[in-house]
Amino acid sequence: MTLYFAVVSFILGSVFGSFINCFAWRITHHESILKGRSHCAVCGHTLDALDLVPIFSWLFLKGKCRYCGEKISPRYVLTELLLGVAFLLSFICFGFRWDTLRLMALSVALLGLSLVDLEIQEIPDGFIIYGIILWAVTLPLMDDSVKALWQGLLSGVLIGGGILLISLVMDKVLKKESLGGGDVKLLFMISLYMSPLAALFNVVLACILGLLFVAALKSEKIPFGPSISLASFVTLLVGEKLAAWYLGLF
Repeated sequence: MTLYFAVVSFILGSVFGSFINCFAWRITHHESILKGRSHCAVCGHTLDALDLVPIFSWLFLKGKCRYCGEKISPRYVLTELLLGVAFLLSFICFGFRWDTLRLMALSVALLGLSLVDLEIQEIPDGFIIYGIILWAVTLPLMDDSVKALWQGLLSGVLIGGGILLISLVMDKVLKKESLGGGDVKLLFMISLYMSPLAALFNVVLACILGLLFVAALKSEKIPFGPSISLASFVTLLVGEKLAAWYLGLF
């Protein structure tokens, strides 16, 4: 049964990966997210069911549109694989618990806002609102909801407020925007899901990943949202244990 649900988790993640990729693409290209069928980004031809099977359609079509022959961005299959793995890891780490569904639902939003941020350097408020609502709705389902409530609020205020204050000071010193408002809101939202210690670890990890992305892409400026999102997923999986292990060294 465990193997069965692990496979189901990966498949479900790949399906949601396909969905959130389309969702993010429509946001960045100013198309309606509520109506209209999926279509080729090049020729505009409406896609059939066989064109929309996560992962397999891209592989069977050899990364090309069945109608116009143009190459399909590997972004599609990569996002499907990425979220499939994220769902699988969530199940492996938390098993048959509410935490699993919570992290799966949150990872969909983290991937979506990362895709948008990569393309237009902006994090839509809708993703932040979704994350806050998800935290509030699932809070009563946690093992110790009272502790999770006060820890989350404390983490959100400390991290969100602290980062906002630092960014305002840096804006004055550098005389330019040092950190986008969307990044600050994202750090506040994601910190609600963490203890103060884990939230602090998350910020440090996000900064390290951001520097690695800058070095890998050889760019002086890249969106910070994907780094925060990846760091947040790792932190929610194993951050508490890593932070406790690190403090135990002293």
